[in-house]
Amino acid sequence: MTQLPTTAATLDLSRYRPVRVGSAPVRVEADAHGVWRLASQEALGDYPDRITDCLVRGTERHPERTLAAQRGADGGWQHISYRQMLEQARAIGQALLDRGLSAERPLMILSGNDLQHLQLALGALYAGVPYCPVSPAASGAATDHAKLTHFVRHLTPGMIYATDGGACAAALAAAVPDEVEVVTDRGDAGRAVTPLAQLLATVPHSVDAANAACGPHTIAKFLFTSGSTKLPKAVITTQRMLCANQQMLLQSFPAFGDKPPVLLDWLPWSHTFGGSHNVGIALYNGGSYYIDDGKPTARDFAVTVRNLKEIAPTVFFNVPKGWELLTAALQDDPDLCRHFFSQMELFFFAGAGLSQAAWDALERVSEQHCGQRIRIMAGLGMTETAPSCTFTTGPVMMAGYVGLPAPACEVKLVRVDGKYEARFRGPHVMPGYWRAPEASAAAFDDEGYYCSGDAVRFVDPARPELGLMFDGRIAEDFKLSSGTFVSVGPLRARVISAGAPYIQDVVVAGINRDSIGLLVFPRMDQCQLLSGLGADADAVAVLSSAPVRNHFSQLLTQLNATATGSASRIERMLLLEEAPSVTAGEQTDKGSINQRVVLERRAALVEAMYAGAVGAGGLLVGG
Repeated sequence: MTQLPTTAATLDLSRYRPVRVGSAPVRVEADAHGVWRLASQEALGDYPDRITDCLVRGTERHPERTLAAQRGADGGWQHISYRQMLEQARAIGQALLDRGLSAERPLMILSGNDLQHLQLALGALYAGVPYCPVSPAASGAATDHAKLTHFVRHLTPGMIYATDGGACAAALAAAVPDEVEVVTDRGDAGRAVTPLAQLLATVPHSVDAANAACGPHTIAKFLFTSGSTKLPKAVITTQRMLCANQQMLLQSFPAFGDKPPVLLDWLPWSHTFGGSHNVGIALYNGGSYYIDDGKPTARDFAVTVRNLKEIAPTVFFNVPKGWELLTAALQDDPDLCRHFFSQMELFFFAGAGLSQAAWDALERVSEQHCGQRIRIMAGLGMTETAPSCTFTTGPVMMAGYVGLPAPACEVKLVRVDGKYEARFRGPHVMPGYWRAPEASAAAFDDEGYYCSGDAVRFVDPARPELGLMFDGRIAEDFKLSSGTFVSVGPLRARVISAGAPYIQDVVVAGINRDSIGLLVFPRMDQCQLLSGLGADADAVAVLSSAPVRNHFSQLLTQLNATATGSASRIERMLLLEEAPSVTAGEQTDKGSINQRVVLERRAALVEAMYAGAVGAGGLLVGG
């Protein structure tokens, strides 16, 4: 029996800055077939029929409060108030209705996060016209437009929007039929376009009636899945899903309602975490959302630091890499610390698991500079559930913990391939995939629960009411040639944690082979420091240096010292010279790794790793 770790069991909240977090008890039951069911005992409160009702309410209560802001070309912040945004949404919504846009002819947005994107999105939502935000990796940044072509053919959009027509010109030419209207704000798109200003100048006349006709089951937007196993599917996201999930969030974190939340955020709106979860928190609770043009990379994080010295968030979201970069910045910059912690109430991470080493470092710097720790929150969610299902509102705080179900979310745990698959039912769950009846039917079990493919386990089997730990993706697990199952998620987490700060991510290989091998994406900046070579040293020289080779050789020995058999023993690891590619689908905008795509794209390197004959492309350790 797995016992609850002592540090988690004795969590002392007196060491943390006070913040209101939900604490409703959870009902836990198991039936005779070994199926577990978990549900919060707190009923879900009332929520609006339309997410734009929050925009209307904000305009009535605090019309001049900033809803969204972004730095302009002059470096200053450009603000849009609740009143201004409602006016702009009504005008754009009317323009969309005048053109006959609908679920069959939706709006597609190719731009990344910017004020114009938000204007278009809220205009579509107000008019009851579904929209689809597309990752810039599939449009402006892509050289292969096959994915965007699939999106366009699948959705048949009635309008395409791109803030910078020039940046998307190649994508428009390759994937968008001539008869589809293209709207831009600037730049030469290489074809006839409608200026965004023309939409904004539209006089509303029927859009308010269209808004009133929208209901809980009106489609709000389509979000494409990552397509990790097949072509991406378009998830139907309804108004009810968005509104119910925000009410679930508010009851899980009542602090959002105590004072208007302030967010500074970069997470892409083409994903549910950034576009539905984070933007929704600001809108639903009368808060302000500042668009961060920085990214969690060594090159672009300085932009985030600059922004954080001017904007003091009340809640901060990031992926693990972003938290690691922020922790390092906070340790070196007292002015940043004072401003960053001045209003901070909660930290959130998503997209991947935060290693325990990174978690501990963040708590140390918080306590050192703030005098108190800040609660670090996470959960389990996905595009199909708008996104949130569970939150770490229980008495446990540790890496890998995904917590307890939010109000109105029913969790069902079913044994699949030796693990518990998490399945979900509630008002936040999608009705299905757009124009994909077979995939929709396959996504639900006979009781109407969405089958997530995520594996979980109880943090303490003797006390299931404490909640759940993430246990990897069932589809990623595989068998060795001996028939032994390899549990990929926990193995990856163990390697990344033990290898910090020199490992960005790992991909586990070994299906139908005798042993496990790892493809390692090293943190080249950290490995360069370890190597002792100058800043001009290339990846081959850095990875071949004695300090780096010795470190990873010792890491392999350390990992195998605690291995319990072939399912956890790592025979060899390959340090990859090439970083994961976003355009090739190896890495998402949020930084998470697609294991299948990496293994397929680098199949020759995998073969060479097992043959012990790696040439160009990586450095072999072990084997």
